[in-house]
Amino acid sequence: MAAAVLTQTSLNLSRPVVSYKLLALGGDAAVIGVVTAIYAVLPVVAALWLGRVSDRVASLKGMVVLGAVMLAVAAVGLALAEEFLLIGVSMALLGMGHLVFTIAGQSAIGRYAPLNQMDSGFGWFTAAFSLGQLLGPLLAGLLLGTGTEGVGPDWLGAINLALLLAAGIALAGAPLMLIGAHPGAPRRRFRRKNDGAAAAGAVRPAVVKEPVLQILRRPGVAWNMLASLALLSVIDILVAFLPLVGEELGVAPFWVGVLLAVRASASIISRILLPWLVQRWSRIQLLVASLLGSGLTIAVTPLVLEPFWPAAVALFVGGFLLGLGQPLTMTLISQAVRPESRGAALALRLLGNRAGQVVLPLAAGLVAAPLGPGGAIWFSCAVLGAAATARLTVRK
Repeated sequence: MAAAVLTQTSLNLSRPVVSYKLLALGGDAAVIGVVTAIYAVLPVVAALWLGRVSDRVASLKGMVVLGAVMLAVAAVGLALAEEFLLIGVSMALLGMGHLVFTIAGQSAIGRYAPLNQMDSGFGWFTAAFSLGQLLGPLLAGLLLGTGTEGVGPDWLGAINLALLLAAGIALAGAPLMLIGAHPGAPRRRFRRKNDGAAAAGAVRPAVVKEPVLQILRRPGVAWNMLASLALLSVIDILVAFLPLVGEELGVAPFWVGVLLAVRASASIISRILLPWLVQRWSRIQLLVASLLGSGLTIAVTPLVLEPFWPAAVALFVGGFLLGLGQPLTMTLISQAVRPESRGAALALRLLGNRAGQVVLPLAAGLVAAPLGPGGAIWFSCAVLGAAATARLTVRK
């Protein structure tokens, strides 16, 4: 969890700052849409393979360390890059680092957590992500300040300093994996009373390679992938395009960072409350509410961004509902497949996420061209509504 907070703080410090760097170098909404899509290109190719790897390896610590190091190297590359092409290459590496870390972390929960504690495990894991999504934009806002000049060497210097700080924060996550390690101690999985998983004392999990199409055919998997894709994409598009909306309306980077942090703080609260919520409503009901409610409230944000408090309220409510979705999709997919296929299934979910992160930011950039940057956020909210509608129109 501590490594998750550090790596996600680094990631969410880097990403809004990159939007400001692209603007300072003469980029526009279309360029930002392309660079945001490039972030997910390599993960689309590698996600399923990495999921299979996570099912085979005895310990996932090495993957966590590798993900943290890749995030750090990518942030350094972003700081040094002065051309759109080099920024795009560094963003691709940033996306790979995030993917490696996320697959390792969520596979560890899928491997070790008993079924009756899986909501809690994924809830805390994604809450750590949300804390990073809170701290990263706040740090970005503090480092870039309340000015809105957007040009000049001092502005670029502040941007590059923020990116170098992001590299240091990510790198700090790597040594955490060595804390509490005991060389020679047997690795074992908890015995699952509910699903008959591998017995305690097994050195590595049994591997039965279930075909991808068979995983997708299991009830609920495809729709949960669609829901997860929509939920993640709206966060990505918010992080990338809210700075543009702020720039257009004269809102300083500091206040944009505060608004993004408000969204993340609300997601932390909802994820901590998730075990209590699933005792009162079904996971499907909560997931549909997450999609519809967050889409409606976040769509209001570009219209009320200049008066701070209405925008903060809209993002808090939207962030609370948005935060429910990701851990719910992880649990529903984990429960829908065989125990030995959970790593692959969760990686398949990430593959869908990354495919959405390629296509939707490009589409959002095209929408933003005639409608302005707010159009990109409205487009992502429409995708949330479409995902909810797809569930509501399916017969039981």
